Amino acid sequence: MDISTQTPLNGAHVVVFGGSSGIGLATAAAAKAKGAIVTLIGRTPAKLEAAACTIGGAQTAIADIAERKSVEAVFNGMTRVDHLVITAGGLHVGKLADSDPDQLLVEIQQRIAGAVYAIKAALPSMPPTGSIVLMGGQYSDRPPANGASITAAAVRGIEALARSLALELKPIRVNVIAPGLIDTSLFDVFGPEGRAAIFAQAAEQLPVGRAGRADEVGEAITFLLSNGYMNAEVLHIDGGGRFV
Repeated sequence: MDISTQTPLNGAHVVVFGGSSGIGLATAAAAKAKGAIVTLIGRTPAKLEAAACTIGGAQTAIADIAERKSVEAVFNGMTRVDHLVITAGGLHVGKLADSDPDQLLVEIQQRIAGAVYAIKAALPSMPPTGSIVLMGGQYSDRPPANGASITAAAVRGIEALARSLALELKPIRVNVIAPGLIDTSLFDVFGPEGRAAIFAQAAEQLPVGRAGRADEVGEAITFLLSNGYMNAEVLHIDGGGRFV
């Protein structure tokens, strides 16, 4: 196969960690609409089944992104992984002075170590035309003061990891999607009042006047998967949030 030729998503196998909800599910839906074969990875069987039904059918597998053996088991028997998307990871907030560091460092385990586990396990099944998309975030450019400093460190580290792996794994492409404030259940960690305040503030401050939607990020991720010349990039989809 000519590795300089763009590989469309039609018929490609796209594996999505965190595919049972939010941005991961939106990515799976967008990829399937473009003809991809999709495998959804998550921790909760019922949520995975519901997600698969939502997009009209998909393969599913159970795994915890932070557990190496669990992640590796997903790829047993997979003969081909054309594209790997990793959106899994929570939001563990707390100011360092008031929090257990081990609880905050779960962010590093999920977002960086988990990505490393998944990439390592997927590589034997990835063709030269394959690609990987990792999850960054606006906190990389605008570190918060609300107790999400370890998340900021994790998403900044993801950018460095992706750029280095793009060179190390060539010609497999590695990119990062960096969402801003997206209306998903991820922000439920702040509680109902805190969540409402965050989105109300976004409506006032963001140049677009609102938070983003998961489907908008999902479409951006499928662009990174299907454009064969996008590599070692961080694609911001934040409504201009990193500038205000």
